[in-house]
Amino acid sequence: MYTRAWRSVAAQDAVGAPSFVADHHLWSQEQFAAAEQIEADLDHIDFVRLAFCDPHGLARSKTLTADTFRSVLRNGMNFSPGPFLFDTGHAIAVDFLGDPGLGIEELAGAGNFILVPDPLTFQLLPDTQPRTAWVIGDEYLREGTAHPLSSRAVLRRLTDQYTAHGYTPVTGLEVEWYLTRLLDEAPGNTGNGFGLQGEAPRVAAMNAGYQFNLDARYDSVAHITDPLALHLAALGLPLRSMEHESGPGQVESTFSPMSALDTADAMLLFRTATKRWCARRGHHASFMSQPRLDAFDPSGWHLHQSVLDTGSGRNLFAADGPAGGLSPQAKAYADGLLAHSRELFLLSVPTVNGYRRLNSRHALAPTRMDWSMEDRSVMLRMVGGGTGAHIENRSGEPCANPYLAIAAQLFAGLTGLTGTPDGDHPAPAAAQHVPQSLAEALAAFTAGRADQLLGRPLAACLTRLKESELRRYETWCATTGTSPDQVTAWEQREYFEAY
Repeated sequence: MYTRAWRSVAAQDAVGAPSFVADHHLWSQEQFAAAEQIEADLDHIDFVRLAFCDPHGLARSKTLTADTFRSVLRNGMNFSPGPFLFDTGHAIAVDFLGDPGLGIEELAGAGNFILVPDPLTFQLLPDTQPRTAWVIGDEYLREGTAHPLSSRAVLRRLTDQYTAHGYTPVTGLEVEWYLTRLLDEAPGNTGNGFGLQGEAPRVAAMNAGYQFNLDARYDSVAHITDPLALHLAALGLPLRSMEHESGPGQVESTFSPMSALDTADAMLLFRTATKRWCARRGHHASFMSQPRLDAFDPSGWHLHQSVLDTGSGRNLFAADGPAGGLSPQAKAYADGLLAHSRELFLLSVPTVNGYRRLNSRHALAPTRMDWSMEDRSVMLRMVGGGTGAHIENRSGEPCANPYLAIAAQLFAGLTGLTGTPDGDHPAPAAAQHVPQSLAEALAAFTAGRADQLLGRPLAACLTRLKESELRRYETWCATTGTSPDQVTAWEQREYFEAY
């Protein structure tokens, strides 16, 4: 039996540009060394998923054959800018047919950008057949500069600023999420379309909940979460614990401290891998903060953070002397977080649904913009002493874009460390409470200084995306006569499956 030998010509439509990485000096020596090892191992891999994080915090990817990836690795690959233009419900929020108004010429007509794999993020996905690898890419314009809408580029810039000051930020993940059992395999496509999400997956709770950390409650989810934990460890993620929270099947996953960029990469991979793992076993994992399911408690994302002196490795947040406690630098960092918290709150809680949690009726909700040594009702909790001293920001929702959420924290904290928080005066009483809605947070975002962190194009793009999401939600509530006081069917359709 004979097989035809198909002779391919260089796939110029797929590859970003020949020698794109080398021509624009995009990689470090460490990345070049990692790329060489990847190329040597590609014969043992079938597919590579090349992924990036969109503004909403979702992983977008293309699955490439290993042979295609050989050229893409050093040349990049053309990607459509659709994920920058669609809101959370896939409605077009940025007009790309005319002038998008973001100051990015390549967006006109939905022109492609180039996604360049970061070799340091390349890893084989365990237990996959065909053998599949995952790698995160960085977005670039065609002339070789970082794409102005790249979330990962924002965080890279912040870490570079810390390096210039002789600082190393350290962050840790504490993430709550829901595990449920799928009741059927219906895809939820009825009535779906651009800006019209179909029915959310039908699920059943794993247990009755409301026995915090009860061993029996964890045992009811362990047949999924224990092998999931081994899977996450095989991915190299520094998982510390799986715990059962208060809600029915509500799980908390904690991770060891990492560098800021590694933390964001880990969050993206953790959420993506967890949803995939559970779905293949007849279950559904959701990082939506407050699902529209009976007796479900809200989920949060607590971001732990500290700063090291790069030269000595000393934790700047640890107070001197045997009494321990927190240093003046830690308090200055916290002042920076508080000074910028309202105008950057949108980056930690970016959805309509995320604000369901930030209400005083939830006893442990971080409802006040303040800091305390142990009070869980405030946004910032000072934790530990000595080398373990750090600040825990309790306000985030689990589905937030990890690059933007972490970058917002580092940006605000650095202004405090360098003595420029621009918020030393006491805030008015009304401003002591965290925003209570996406509309309130969006108004503060657009009136504030977000462009100092994000750049004008990304700040404008996020504004358009969130305006579109909010407008569709408010229209749905008005059209259906639904009270916005409770979690709506719109939210369940919009977020439960995607996140």
